[in-house]
Amino acid sequence: MSKSEEEKEQFAANEETAKENAAPKTDENVEAVPEEKTEAARNDETDEKVEEQVDELALLEEKLAKEEERYLRLRADFDNLKRRTQLERVAQEKYRAQSLLTDLLPALDNFERAMQAEATTEEAVSMKQGIEMIYRSLVEATKKEGLEPIESLGAEFDPNIHHAVMQEHDESKDPGIVLQELQKGYMLKDRVLRPAMVKVNE
Repeated sequence: MSKSEEEKEQFAANEETAKENAAPKTDENVEAVPEEKTEAARNDETDEKVEEQVDELALLEEKLAKEEERYLRLRADFDNLKRRTQLERVAQEKYRAQSLLTDLLPALDNFERAMQAEATTEEAVSMKQGIEMIYRSLVEATKKEGLEPIESLGAEFDPNIHHAVMQEHDESKDPGIVLQELQKGYMLKDRVLRPAMVKVNE
């Protein structure tokens, strides 16, 4: 190879190197842009995920609050039912004989009417004594169950325990005083089983 050819090749090589050095690094620039975009996209995705988690958490908190409210409402209903059932059980035990005693009241009335009848013969007197004994036994049995007669004669009229069917004017008595008991009333413990039928002073 001649000297001139070597010089030409050397010149061409130098020129090529100069072009490479002078050329803009397009590859690096092109790669940098997508890299920045990827980072921004990654940040956006992270923000979206955070927002989704926040929304989901808010929904869960709302659902929890509703369930707690439902639980408290059910608990209150259960407590009310339990209290009501207990009161009903106590009342049932307290007034267990109410139906039987109500059915016995007419029998007590009949015994009292029979004892008011005048006995004229020895046989009638003996029968009356037997009726009185049965009546006393019946009264004792009903007292054990809580039955008590309402004291009405001479008492002030009380619409809670008295049933006024007649009125009469008696100047010697104050107005509203019971003048006569027409039918005896009864209490079962603290409950009126039958009000007394009375005549009241005007």
